[in-house]
Amino acid sequence: MSKKQHNDEPIVLDEALGKSEAFVLKYKNSIMAAIVAIVVIVVGYIAYTKYISEPYEQEAKEAMYIAEQVFAAKDFEQALNGDSLNTFMGFVQVAEEYSGTEAGNLANAYAGISLAQLGRYEEAISYLEDFDADDRMIAPAVKGTLGQCYANVGRPADAVECFVDAAEIADNNTLSSIYLREAGIVSESMGKNTDALKYYERIKNDYPRSMPDVDKYIERVK
Repeated sequence: MSKKQHNDEPIVLDEALGKSEAFVLKYKNSIMAAIVAIVVIVVGYIAYTKYISEPYEQEAKEAMYIAEQVFAAKDFEQALNGDSLNTFMGFVQVAEEYSGTEAGNLANAYAGISLAQLGRYEEAISYLEDFDADDRMIAPAVKGTLGQCYANVGRPADAVECFVDAAEIADNNTLSSIYLREAGIVSESMGKNTDALKYYERIKNDYPRSMPDVDKYIERVK
């Protein structure tokens, strides 16, 4: 698999998970677009309220301000590493230099999502695993991205666990149904149709308006 992919391409499962029809339609652009949007929206709250209580937190927040803007513009490589003139810090440097701060923790999430967008899944995993939060805004995005990375490096069981966690933390029609669907698809790839059925039926029962075509997934695994 190529080390990089165009920023607008969806993340797909590694070939090791199988090539059957059941796995052709996964990881559409909407998933990553939603993740980026969630992170960009919520950073305003985190950066300007939660972090200003201590000078060091403020310094850390200011250090990655430009990288956040570059991330929002989907220039993930530069957001990671800063520019060639070193006029601003990238998320990798912020995560390292401010590792004891909330902003440094958030930089791990940004770095992991950026690396995932670039197709550098193993690297992305290390940053996403270092991120620590359980709120309903950023945590589902990070968990979902981590699940995609696990799927792409041949760790389907870990991927399913992350997708289910992301769905439970988000607990909303849009994201939860997407993550449960991905959990079902990856479960199918492992031959665990009973588990897949459980996730698809949960979509139908808990989020009935979010995925009108869920019945075709249910029938496929029965």
